[in-house]
Amino acid sequence: MANHFLEISKVGIEFPTQNGVFTALKDVDFKIDKGEFVSIIGHSGCGKSTVLNIIAGLYRATYGGVILEGKEVTDPGPDRAVVFQSHALMPWLSVYENVALGVEQVFKGQKTAAEMKDWVEHNLALVKMDHAMHKMPHEISGGMKQRVGIARCLAMQPKVMLMDEPFGALDALTRANLQDSVMEIQKELDTTVVLITHDVDEAVLMSDKIVMMSNGPAAKVGEILDIELERPRERVALSKSDQFNYYRQQVLSFLYEKKGVVSFDAAKKTQQETSSDVIEKQAG
Repeated sequence: MANHFLEISKVGIEFPTQNGVFTALKDVDFKIDKGEFVSIIGHSGCGKSTVLNIIAGLYRATYGGVILEGKEVTDPGPDRAVVFQSHALMPWLSVYENVALGVEQVFKGQKTAAEMKDWVEHNLALVKMDHAMHKMPHEISGGMKQRVGIARCLAMQPKVMLMDEPFGALDALTRANLQDSVMEIQKELDTTVVLITHDVDEAVLMSDKIVMMSNGPAAKVGEILDIELERPRERVALSKSDQFNYYRQQVLSFLYEKKGVVSFDAAKKTQQETSSDVIEKQAG
């Protein structure tokens, strides 16, 4: 039987705190096939971003591990590009230069200067930002900056694109437009995508599979929901779809009826156990 493209295998991670060891994740286990679009959803503090950071190689799991194409992930690498909620563009570099920076690091010695230039422009065109390639970050909108951040990641030709709430800071219309663009690009390139989100509608709209996390501490995968909606997906039509609304209800039921809501006492206890702001951020 063939191995899955990306495997998150029995992953757990612990952080030291003033009150002892804090277990953020315990036995997180799921698999992703090549070209799949997978969302991880759950309440704040459930460790969604921690899972993504372990996949990215930014954190080392305390036990368990991540396997990408048969090789264990131990460090960051260009095969796993991250798009953060903040665009993280270099303010002193133009749009073109921000994308070129990553291209030059990844393809140095593999592409000529002319080939790298064409590649940068190609990826800016994919996100509809080629018209603004010579502008500086302060001259473009938040949504446009995020498009540049996505282009920068795509230009590195990663095996997996990791997206940590990339649309969270955008207005509703910009968010919808960028969601549509990402779905179009993902279909065209057959890129494997892992998306962290709080938004149920976003998860159902964009995903092939939704991984639902239980509340922390010691968060784990509660349920995995396969989304069998035809692509391309049109949001207005889907909003009237019984199947879309069924999937939406399944996620809401998990979040608010099964694993999603903790009591006040439990929440207070968790807050006391994770008194360090740094640890709280790492776990969420």
